[in-house]
Amino acid sequence: MKILVIEDDPSHRKLAHHVLDAAGYNVNGAEAAENAIALIMADKPQLILLDLELPGMDGLTLVRKLKTDPETCDIHIVAVTSYPERFPKSILLEAGCEAYIQKPIDTRKLPEQLGKLMK
Repeated sequence: MKILVIEDDPSHRKLAHHVLDAAGYNVNGAEAAENAIALIMADKPQLILLDLELPGMDGLTLVRKLKTDPETCDIHIVAVTSYPERFPKSILLEAGCEAYIQKPIDTRKLPEQLGKLMK
């Protein structure tokens, strides 16, 4: 399965990449929503692990954009945030996210959590 990790913090992006790659996923990364759009269109992932607090376009705006586009509306999106008060779970699910993970991410559970989503 192809997973795109969209995370502006290089250490968080690298950690997620390492954990998911070790679990057998094909992982790519982007540091901003604008960069991610080009990657998504070039090599459509099955799942996006999306930090919501991004420079430029925030993650919630990206979710809404992807879910209204027929080319990308079927991609599974898992929202990740350190700011649950700014991005309430109900709003994210309504926008089209399939799941919500609050930081810090438990790297021991992450591959299993994402695997369950894809079944």
